[in-house]
Amino acid sequence: MEYTHLGRTGTKVSRLCLGTMNFGPYTDERESFRIMDAAFDRGINFFDTANVYGGNDAVGVSEEILGKWFTANQEKRDGIILATKVYGRMGEGPNDARLSAVHIRKACEESLRRLKTDHIDLYQFHHIDRETPWEEIWQEMERLVQAGKVIYTGSSNFAGWHIAHAQGIARERHFVGLVCEQSLYNLALRTVELEVLPACRAFGLGFIAWSPLAGGALAGMPDKTGNSKTRRTGGGRSEAVRLRLATPVKAYEDLCRENGLIPAEVALAWLLTNKTVTAPITGPRTMEQIESAVAALSIKLTDDILDKLDAIWPGPGGQAPEAYAW
Repeated sequence: MEYTHLGRTGTKVSRLCLGTMNFGPYTDERESFRIMDAAFDRGINFFDTANVYGGNDAVGVSEEILGKWFTANQEKRDGIILATKVYGRMGEGPNDARLSAVHIRKACEESLRRLKTDHIDLYQFHHIDRETPWEEIWQEMERLVQAGKVIYTGSSNFAGWHIAHAQGIARERHFVGLVCEQSLYNLALRTVELEVLPACRAFGLGFIAWSPLAGGALAGMPDKTGNSKTRRTGGGRSEAVRLRLATPVKAYEDLCRENGLIPAEVALAWLLTNKTVTAPITGPRTMEQIESAVAALSIKLTDDILDKLDAIWPGPGGQAPEAYAW
């Protein structure tokens, strides 16, 4: 396994992050345990979840599954950088969502209880909250850090200017602030190259790519039996991407086939060539999928293949403003 620093921190994380969004809704507890065992045994020390994961009627279930695994594997907890998120609706009350100090405090305690741990290594804001001032957010996060319940804070789904705004106020308070951003990024959806990735580089944030396979659209077509060792189930989003991008998806799959490569592994390997990317999140539902994700670490894409991938998936044209001006 390869490791890299989590942004500008001294902490090192694996170049693959184990995503647990499927734990509960699509992957039962027993299989989830097997996947976490396999990930840990292969050197993945970066586990990501969120308090809302589990489905509309079962928020918190994914955290609960991790908590049960930690209870059965206490010796492994210290070896894992555990990330979870706060923002989503966790109840019907007026303060059961978003980033008010009241909700952050309550949500953190509830996540700690479900995760069966005394601290969260990386506590991420799942979305920007335009109704809560950063002074309030940072004051509560400072309290959690001082109490030893949180080590680092991160963001998710932030625009570049949100990162700059948050970091500016954190610096005024002499607080570390954000250490990483987690955003949608894959070959088919490269919008973050405009401003989010440049902001991460400028402020020393790591970058975690979610949906690296575009919900399964980049994982390759199933075989004649309807099965695929690496195909993800992205539901409507995956099929919508495949239909909307049918021509480049076919060209991509043809390129992979011509070079004896597996599409899902190429998609991950492409992200790993970007020096700003700390780790893509792999969200396996099966053991075969975790094996495929780990295999991507050994793939070295040639300049020729990288050029062909850029031709198929050209992206926004670079970073702003050069991508659209000069």
